[in-house]
Amino acid sequence: MQAHIESCAACAQEFKSMQATFALLDTWQAPEPSPYFDQKLAVRLREEQALAPAGWFEKLKARLLFNTGRQLRPALAGGLALILLVGGETVANLTGFHHSAPQTSAAVQDLQILDKNDQALQTMDQLLQDDAPADDSTAQPSS
Repeated sequence: MQAHIESCAACAQEFKSMQATFALLDTWQAPEPSPYFDQKLAVRLREEQALAPAGWFEKLKARLLFNTGRQLRPALAGGLALILLVGGETVANLTGFHHSAPQTSAAVQDLQILDKNDQALQTMDQLLQDDAPADDSTAQPSS
């Protein structure tokens, strides 16, 4: 690599530029904060926290930014549960996973109707036999 830098003028120029930049960064020192920086910052934070939020949006923003979120946890849990219920039902409907009773075929329905009709006819015959007068042929003549 060193041989390439010595033979290539463009790479040598870039290498010198980078060396100058790193040398400049080595001499740079971060400025020291003022002696009362921490105290001033603490005072500003207390002033900001003491100010009442202007409107409901500011209150919501302050609550979301400076609060732990404990008050919102039940609402978030309820909302998540509702989303899961609605989403699960929607997915079940879209995939055709229904809990409806199985449908019977037309032949089975016809047989069920015939069975009901037969039972009705038997009931009517029994009622007619109960209402009919007793047969007098078995009774002995009185004279």
